[in-house]
Amino acid sequence: MTEDAPWLVVGLGNPGREYAANRHNVGFMVAELLASRVGAKFGRHKRAVAEVGEGRLGFGGPKLILVKPLTYMNLSGAPVSALAQFFKVPVENVVAVHDELDVPYGQVRVKRGGGEGGHNGLRSMSKSLGTKEYARVRFGIGRPPGRQDPADFVLSDFSAVERKELDFLVDRAADVVEAVVLEGVEWAQNKYHGN
Repeated sequence: MTEDAPWLVVGLGNPGREYAANRHNVGFMVAELLASRVGAKFGRHKRAVAEVGEGRLGFGGPKLILVKPLTYMNLSGAPVSALAQFFKVPVENVVAVHDELDVPYGQVRVKRGGGEGGHNGLRSMSKSLGTKEYARVRFGIGRPPGRQDPADFVLSDFSAVERKELDFLVDRAADVVEAVVLEGVEWAQNKYHGN
């Protein structure tokens, strides 16, 4: 954590109304909730193909730059890298919020670095940033039922049963992002991985 440096919180998703409620767009959902918490309004950024909102976490707290790349998932890295440079955000202050097939639905996990698990948004970010050592808030969506193709599964909407808990889980994921920013990855793991 670099003192006084802003934080770049990247909600991964796909632009367009047809994708808005997809499992793959949960990063956008969390970014939008965080924006409402800090009083940020999203608008197109002049230096990157992304919507950006800025605010502070608490009175005099760290500056958050909330990002929704508008490039489609597999090209997310270019706007993230451009914005990290523009706002002078060190990589240790970059947080990706994304859907995670390898975490059961109903769980939110956090880690720094590691593999991308086949997630094209993370792969693009790692390539553009030149490192995998950014934080990830992993929103569990679980594995697809039966033989459904994972690509089709992530691009489908949450089920009716899942939607009953979705608002609560998006809220929890936003809490986890705030914990990472204020207290660090390890602290967030200790607090949120037990439940």
